[in-house]
Amino acid sequence: MILTQPSLTLLSFQFETKKRGQAAGPAGAIMSEKVNNFPPLPKFIPLKPCFYQDFEADIPPQHLSMTKRLYYLWMLNSVTLAVNLVGCLAWLIGGGGATNFGLAFLWLILFTPCSYVCWFRPIYKAFKTDSSFSFMAFFFTFMAQLVISIIQAVGIPGWGVCGWIATISFFGTNVGSAVVMLVPTVLFTVMAVFSFIALSMVHKFYRGSGGSFSKAQEEWTTGAWKNPHVQQAAQNAAMGAAQGAVNQPQTQYSATPSYTYSNEM
Repeated sequence: MILTQPSLTLLSFQFETKKRGQAAGPAGAIMSEKVNNFPPLPKFIPLKPCFYQDFEADIPPQHLSMTKRLYYLWMLNSVTLAVNLVGCLAWLIGGGGATNFGLAFLWLILFTPCSYVCWFRPIYKAFKTDSSFSFMAFFFTFMAQLVISIIQAVGIPGWGVCGWIATISFFGTNVGSAVVMLVPTVLFTVMAVFSFIALSMVHKFYRGSGGSFSKAQEEWTTGAWKNPHVQQAAQNAAMGAAQGAVNQPQTQYSATPSYTYSNEM
């Protein structure tokens, strides 16, 4: 089994986490049962959280910063969609059509949960389990997110977004409404720029750590990407190899490159 330095670090983190849980005894076993905690909903709402999310417990330290940045990017996207709804309301009050406001509301309730499920959860799982399939799922959906952000920043009238074209053209009709529309326009632009930077950083890390499309195909073929028993067996086998490799003299890995993130975001 060939283990790269990022894989060794991930497996060592998983091994230490598992060992701490075993050392805690029955109490640790009870606490290790993961209860869904996201999104955090008020108790009076008759709905329960759909996902479990704990950055410190799930994500290895070397990936923690990048994972949180992508989470903040998802939050920025959600806030931008909410601000866009306000901008489209100002657009409507200033004399614009009601179609834009209706579509803005639709984009808010549709894209907020879909973006979390379609691209944040895959990258969360990718950094958690070092899954090539999850990385590929992220790249595919996040490229779509980037294209959507660019279209939103452009702002084609009638599409329910306060982009540059719609905002600039509305200054001649109602200056006050156009100023309000300018806020989501700037946010859409920032979102597009940050999305491009994030995609470039994750792709650079993935290629540098030895990831490839063939690895994702192998996970898809074997079904390891969705079978928790296969994943656990593979992790247990790899942990043993990782522990043996870590215990060997450090000079054996002196030529192994390390991959770090830049602070562009």
